[in-house]
Amino acid sequence: MSFGEKVREIRGGFQSAFWVANVTELFERLAYYGPQAVLAVYLTENLRFSAESAGQLIGLYGFVVWFLPVIGGTLADRFGFRRTLAAAYLVLTVGYFLLGSLSSSFMAPLRAHLPLYWLVLAVMMVPALGPAVVKPVVAGSTARASTESVRSLGYSIYYTIVNIGGTLGPLMAYQVRTTFGIENVFRVSAVSTFAMFLVTLAFYREPGAAGDAKVASVKQSLTNLLTVLGNGRFITFLLIFSGFYVVFWQQFVSLPLFVRGYVDPNANVDLLLTADPATVIALTFAVNYLMRKVAPLASMTLGVLIAGLSWLILTVGTSAPFVVATLVVLALGELTLSPRLYEYVSRLAPEGQQGMFMGFAFLPVAIGYFIAGPLGGWLVHHYGEVVHAPAHMWYVVTAVGLLTTALMYLYDRMLKPAPAAA
Repeated sequence: MSFGEKVREIRGGFQSAFWVANVTELFERLAYYGPQAVLAVYLTENLRFSAESAGQLIGLYGFVVWFLPVIGGTLADRFGFRRTLAAAYLVLTVGYFLLGSLSSSFMAPLRAHLPLYWLVLAVMMVPALGPAVVKPVVAGSTARASTESVRSLGYSIYYTIVNIGGTLGPLMAYQVRTTFGIENVFRVSAVSTFAMFLVTLAFYREPGAAGDAKVASVKQSLTNLLTVLGNGRFITFLLIFSGFYVVFWQQFVSLPLFVRGYVDPNANVDLLLTADPATVIALTFAVNYLMRKVAPLASMTLGVLIAGLSWLILTVGTSAPFVVATLVVLALGELTLSPRLYEYVSRLAPEGQQGMFMGFAFLPVAIGYFIAGPLGGWLVHHYGEVVHAPAHMWYVVTAVGLLTTALMYLYDRMLKPAPAAA
């Protein structure tokens, strides 16, 4: 096929819904990672929560964000991608606006009648609901609105857009926080998602669904969940692999509190957090090429090891260059394992259940966040305020990574899946 023919195949292989959905995904990720970069600081410095309480709130928030897409896609199947996506962006708009307005005068009656912890938790649950629909709809649009010949390219575009949004979000947070105040980071995210609500209504058209399997109802989705939970080998893998995300999410939980509390109270943590996604964008192709002949589980185990060891850099030095170096190495671990996750999960799935199992492949993200939040808050409190040796907390994070590495190695030796039937 000539270059011109390939270009025509790509141009004709995507429906407009693919491009509209992925453009909205760019701004949704920007709106997500902007607040994520300053959330720990906002909770502790502006709302005066302890590190432990802030960690608990972030852990619950992250768990909801990453767990609900397991069943959130059923809403899109039942009510249509366009209406569901628009509703999700409207929910995100309200949620981000309320989160940035917790100190505002119109919230005073609620602050007076509700404990602050429960008020903040309730407000955080509103924007947490949005990604539960946005993620499966955008991924579903990529599948439905692209032909088989360009679908792989479509997912590569989607993955790249997610990381571009992950880079731009903290940059946006830095600019807004330093110019207009940290509360306005959440309000800018609200403006961004409201714009995507209007874009969805104006330009998104329901993609063709020929040949696509649909989940019929929420009940069926819950039945699928029970089916997955009945697969002991798969659940064992999910629980073990969750350890990686316990380590990974510390960049948004304990790292900002560590840097602002024990390194530099004026540090631009949001700006530093761009190092991870920027590294992913820059080195995805190179790392994938180097790891192309390594077995999936071996590659994933190596990635967990690299991610765990990355935090030891902060035991050597804690200035900005050391923080950036930590995040760069962490990103290398992420790059080493992320592309192989879905490949490996597909091998664990029984015949005829591959699609369903793939939908549950991100459950370790939710489980990891649920643990990472409280753990990160406790680490900052214990090693910072009790032991007065804050850098020692990174030995614990590394230990989690090493334990996960060892468990994955043992899993491979003891529960290695049988080869798929020809």
